[in-house]
Amino acid sequence: MGRRKNFGREEMIEKAIPVFWKRGFSHTTLEALERATGVNKSGLYSEFRDKEDLFVECLRYYLASQAKRRLLTEEPLGWKNIETFLKLGPHSKEEQKGCFSISSMREFAILPDEAHTIVAQSRATVKRLLVRNIEAEGSRMDPESVAEIVLVFFSGLCIEHNLKSRENSRARKIESLMKVLRSL
Repeated sequence: MGRRKNFGREEMIEKAIPVFWKRGFSHTTLEALERATGVNKSGLYSEFRDKEDLFVECLRYYLASQAKRRLLTEEPLGWKNIETFLKLGPHSKEEQKGCFSISSMREFAILPDEAHTIVAQSRATVKRLLVRNIEAEGSRMDPESVAEIVLVFFSGLCIEHNLKSRENSRARKIESLMKVLRSL
């Protein structure tokens, strides 16, 4: 009879996310994952094929648990939802800043194709939600094009969130973008 596991898959993922987020995929060692999760190598490998598999599951879990998308479904649809999404979007908790998904895009060249697919699907979902909000406002510009601009702006905010800049700078940038959007 084998030993009983003292860890759960979801708990391992939750503890591994901050490690991957802070160090990136390429600089995350198995030893760092063992320390963070409290699970030894054989335990990790009993749940995940390899480090790539664990990373992909972390990315999938992170994106599935994001409440930010719900901000874009609040009625009435419109600019207010987009502004709230931008203001609350970049995450900041201890050493985790910005967005794990956006941060992972830096390493696409070495990540498994599945990571690319997960991020692309997530961004497509957010873009569809942005389009619905833009259409609700009756923008004169193509809602798809405006949504792409907002998505790129959001990515930039997430990246800048890692800089040691003043918080009011981000608020000012969002306010400026919203002025432009409302005039379209």
